[in-house]
Amino acid sequence: MNISFIDLAIIAIYLIGIVIVGIWVGGGFKKQSSNSYFLAGRSLGWGVVGASLFASNISTVHIVGFAESGFVSGLSDGIFEWMAIPCLVFLGIFIAPFYFRKKISTIPEYFEKRFDGASRTFMVIFAILTALLMHIGISLYAGATIMKEFFGLDQLWGVLLISCLTALYTILGGLKAVAVTESIQSVLLLGGSILITVFGICMLPEAGINSFADFKGQIQTGSLSMLRSDAVVAETGGIPWYAVVLGYPVLGIWYWFTDQTIVQRVLGAKSERDARIGPMFTALLKLAPVFFMLLPGLLAYVLFKDTIDGSGSGQTYSILVRELLPTGLIGLVIASLLAALMSSVAAALNSCSTLVSIDIVKRFNPEINDGKLVNIGKIAAFVVMVIAILFSLIAGSKGGSIITIVNSIGTSIAPSIAAVFILGYFWKRGTQEAAKVTFFFGMIIGVLMFSLDFPDEKGVKLISDTWGIIFMMQAWWAFVLCCVIFVSVSYATKPPTEKQKEYVFSKSEYFTKSKKITDYRIVGLGIVILLLLLWGTIEMIA
Repeated sequence: MNISFIDLAIIAIYLIGIVIVGIWVGGGFKKQSSNSYFLAGRSLGWGVVGASLFASNISTVHIVGFAESGFVSGLSDGIFEWMAIPCLVFLGIFIAPFYFRKKISTIPEYFEKRFDGASRTFMVIFAILTALLMHIGISLYAGATIMKEFFGLDQLWGVLLISCLTALYTILGGLKAVAVTESIQSVLLLGGSILITVFGICMLPEAGINSFADFKGQIQTGSLSMLRSDAVVAETGGIPWYAVVLGYPVLGIWYWFTDQTIVQRVLGAKSERDARIGPMFTALLKLAPVFFMLLPGLLAYVLFKDTIDGSGSGQTYSILVRELLPTGLIGLVIASLLAALMSSVAAALNSCSTLVSIDIVKRFNPEINDGKLVNIGKIAAFVVMVIAILFSLIAGSKGGSIITIVNSIGTSIAPSIAAVFILGYFWKRGTQEAAKVTFFFGMIIGVLMFSLDFPDEKGVKLISDTWGIIFMMQAWWAFVLCCVIFVSVSYATKPPTEKQKEYVFSKSEYFTKSKKITDYRIVGLGIVILLLLLWGTIEMIA
C-alpha cells in the first residue's frame, strides 16, 4: 500500500504516545517494589482489569486471522469468542474471588499450595512456553505479516520495530504500565474494527446489495451460522457445533483460569469486587469480535472475492483497509492493529518476568533483595523477547492459517492442565501424586497429537484429515483421558493434607449475599441471557 503522510503521522503519533504513556504510568526509571512491578500494587479497578483482559486476548491473531476466516467460512469462528463468555462469567463468580482472598501472586504458586512443588515446576515451564510461543511469537508473526502487506517491510524489521517499542515500556513499567496501556489500546482496536465494518456495510449498495436478502444471496449457505452440523461444515467450512461445545471448555479452563498472561490482571485487582466484575466486563466486550472482526471478512467475500485468493496469507484485512477507508482513517486503523499486537505482547512479557522472578528465583532464594528481584524480572522479559523474535520468524512452518497454528498449540497443552486444575479446585480428594502422573501422561499425549497432526509434504494431517478427529475433539478426548488418570490415581494414593484442602473451592466461603443490581451474580446472569438472545437471533436469520 501507498500509505499517505497523514496516515504515517497518525501511526507515528500513536506509537510514540503509547510508549510515553506506558513509561509515565509505570513510573519511568523510578525504583519499584516487586508487588508494584509484578502486580501493579494490587490497585487495578474492574474497568482496567476488564479492558486489559480483552486487549491481552485480542491480538493481531484475531484481527488478521478473523478477517481471513470470515472470508473463507463466515461467522463460524465466532463460536470461540462467544463460548469464552460463560468461561469469563465463571471466572468472575467462582475463580477470581478465590485467587484474590488467598493473595495468589502466580498461578504456579496456587498449584504448589494445592498439590506440590513438582506441579508448580510443570506449570512454570508450560506458562513460559505458552507466553513465548503463542502470546508473543505467533502475535509477532501475525503482525509482521500485516506490516509487510501495508508497508512492504521485511518480516524481520517489522518484528523488531514493534518488539523494541513494546519491550521499552513493558520492561520499565511493569504490570501497571501494561494494564493502563492495554485499556487505551482496547478502545483503539475496537474503534478500528468498527470503522472497517461500518464502511464495508456502506459500500454494499455499490455492489448491488440493497437488502439483507441480497446479502444472504451473495454469501455461501450457512455462512452466518456459528452452530453448524457436519453437513454444513462439509459445504462451507468451520467446526461442528458439538465439537466446540465439548472441546472449547477444555481450552477455556486452561486459558481463562490458569494462563498467567491472562489471569495476572485479576491477580492485580484492588478489591474482590473488582476481581469479580472485571472478567464480566471482558465477557461483554467479547460479544464484539463476531460483528466487527468476523463480519468484515464476510463483507470482503461479497465485495472483493475476485481480488482475495483466500490462501491464508492475511491479505483479507489489508485489502479491506486499502479499499474501504479514506486517508486519515487508514492510519487510525493500522494504529489499532498495532495496538492489538503490542497489548498481547506486553501482557505475555510481563507474565514471563513475573514467573521467572516469583516462581523460579524467589522460590529458591526466598531472602533475595526486592530490588534485585525486579531487575531479574526485567532481564527475563528482555531474554524472552529475543527468543520470541527468533520463533516468530519461523512460525509459519506449521502450515495453515494463523488461527490454526494457535489452536494446534492450545490443543496440545490444555487437556492435562484443565483436568488437574478443575478437578483439584472442586474435588478435595484430588492428590498431588495424581497431578504429577496426569501432567506426565498429558505431556506425552500432547506431543503425540502435535507431532501426528503435523502436515506432511502434501499438507495432510494424520489425526484431523485421515482419522477425521478435528483439533477440538482431540482436546476433548485427551481431557477425558486425563480426568480418568487423575481420578484413578487419586483413589489409589493417600488423601491430600488439610493444608492442601484449604486451596479447594468452598461454596460457603466464596458466595456473598447481596440484593444490589450490581451484585456479581445478577451481572453474570444478565450477560449470559444477552448472549443467548443474540445467538438465538443470529441462528434464526442464518
